[in-house]
Amino acid sequence: MSRMNSSRGGSGGGNRDRSSSSSSSDDRFTGGPAPKATKESGKGIEYCDYKDFETLRRMMTPNGKIYGRKRLGTNARQQRMVARAIKRARFMGLLPFTSATL
Repeated sequence: MSRMNSSRGGSGGGNRDRSSSSSSSDDRFTGGPAPKATKESGKGIEYCDYKDFETLRRMMTPNGKIYGRKRLGTNARQQRMVARAIKRARFMGLLPFTSATL
């Protein structure tokens, strides 16, 4: 086995220098600036408004699926609020369930 690895040349199995690409690894998931997921009330309470359907629409795929936390840049609590707001907006008829009307 050691003969096979040494005969290939290179650095022994494709070890890439990841230090230079670590800063760009965050950029490949976002695709641009993420929309602000939550707002803050006058009392300092963080919330996600289901009536702001234009912002919520940017948090969905063209097919109507909700983007994940990595793509939106939210924490778990904010992601639950976003999902709840999108589901409320869908139920109220502000957002579509599927891509037929996006």
